[in-house]
Amino acid sequence: MKSFEQPFKIGKIEYTNDWPVYHHFDSSALSLPAEIHSDLPANLNRGLLEETLYLTPVSSFAYGTRSSDFWLLPDLSVSAKNAVGSILLFSRKPIAELGNGTIALTNTSATSINLLKIILHKRYQLTPEYISMDPSLDEMMEQADAALLIGDHAIAAAQKETGYIVTDLGQEWKSWTGLSMTFAVWAVNKKFAATYPEFVTETAQQLVKSKQRSIADLNPVIQEAQQKMGGDHAYWKHYFQQLWYDFGEKEQQGLALYFKYAYELELLDHEVHMELWTDNTLIRVNE
Repeated sequence: MKSFEQPFKIGKIEYTNDWPVYHHFDSSALSLPAEIHSDLPANLNRGLLEETLYLTPVSSFAYGTRSSDFWLLPDLSVSAKNAVGSILLFSRKPIAELGNGTIALTNTSATSINLLKIILHKRYQLTPEYISMDPSLDEMMEQADAALLIGDHAIAAAQKETGYIVTDLGQEWKSWTGLSMTFAVWAVNKKFAATYPEFVTETAQQLVKSKQRSIADLNPVIQEAQQKMGGDHAYWKHYFQQLWYDFGEKEQQGLALYFKYAYELELLDHEVHMELWTDNTLIRVNE
């Protein structure tokens, strides 16, 4: 059996969107040595897929590429019932009028990139050219008709008077499908979970408790965001309230549809069947 190096690294998205899940989470209180590993989504994705990181939030699309290798932790996601506020398309024309022009993509999130492709192809029957660039709005718009930004780069650009039309992809998805969109999930490597099932369950429970405590009182999270990112209290209150951190039946339906469309467009080479970690999973692993 493979030995896993301790302390165990528990992934954390470097952006603000998962702060409520971690604000009251203390890795030192877990029963086994563990530490928070904060990184960009692309690096967390790579760590999970390359098996250098075993329990982490990852982009939904990255999970989908190797879904059979991972359990999803229950009751945890970064989702949006409507607008998400941090996955934004900046353009000179409305999205429906972009035609087959050029779209500059941020190079930091496969989930958002493929969500945009699904929306443009399936909803608007558009087939633009895509180019990948660093997330600098001015430079992207010099070479393209529209630019996709995510995370804190999108938030910062949206706070400026750019003159561009700003399309929120979470709102686009909801308007089109009537469902929420899940941008990130918490995944655990099945081999790791088989070796340390109690630790996985304990970590999942503590993350959910932290999330629930943050949602009950967002003020500490908002204050941290103001200190580190600027902006006023009302902005951050609205930002965190429009995100959704559960992963219930409705969120699973929305993500299943996303995976269905990704498979139909050959963005994924297989159908995705999501498997959630539960107490019954723990029992099966121990048998």
